Amino acid sequence: MAELLEDIDVGVPERPDRSRQIRGEQSPKRVRVVIGDAAVADSERVLLLFEKGHLPVYYFPAEDVRGDLLEPTDKHTTCPYKGKASYWTVKVGDREVPNAVWSYLDPIPEAAEIKGRMAFYWDRADSWWEEDDEVFVHARDPYHRVDVANSSRYVRIEVEGQTIAETRRPRLLFETSLPTRYYIPKSDVRLDLLEPTDTVTSCPYKGTARYWSVRAGDRTIKDLAWSYPTPIPECTKVEQLIAFFNEKVDVYLDGELQPRPKSPWS
Repeated sequence: MAELLEDIDVGVPERPDRSRQIRGEQSPKRVRVVIGDAAVADSERVLLLFEKGHLPVYYFPAEDVRGDLLEPTDKHTTCPYKGKASYWTVKVGDREVPNAVWSYLDPIPEAAEIKGRMAFYWDRADSWWEEDDEVFVHARDPYHRVDVANSSRYVRIEVEGQTIAETRRPRLLFETSLPTRYYIPKSDVRLDLLEPTDTVTSCPYKGTARYWSVRAGDRTIKDLAWSYPTPIPECTKVEQLIAFFNEKVDVYLDGELQPRPKSPWS
């Protein structure tokens, strides 16, 4: 059997060279940028640019951008890895969005693939769409994974010596480059010690999260726990469950205290 398998071409794609400072990949998705009532960009030929230390960015062919809605500005910036960028303001009806679009008209040779393509500041558009799904916060990285696994491991969350949650039916969320998150059914959480806050955050891979502060003794620790009431379809396994920042609480897994991870939330 092993000999037969050696002769089969399974068609595994070549891994991208991530040692480069920047690299681009053609995306198979139709991507749209909407400002006001206009799709300012609409393309099935977008390039997804990866740059070390930055989120991925969509670059559109100029012919797939509404040039009639753009007005060039005097702004220019220089990037050592891409070259000199020029900027445009978007005008839709009576509305102006200053310097919302940029392009490298004559990039350095290492960035030739973005020559003449146009990119948008994500937060200056009203909405972004991949196919017919709205996407939030930033372009989704196809190499970023979120996996949720059912588990029967015993998880206990402790804050300043007080047990806040304990369960034998957690769901463990594994996300690229981030600590494992333990999502716990609400019935296994001391909800009497949680106070809802007005904090709302969005994640392009999971959806919109809402937060709770936790009362522990005489202290109230703000935004220590969160939940996704209506996650995006790809992440429904964490719907309505509660997770805690394990950078700031004591997590016992099968009775063993876990080290607090180092992350942007530490």
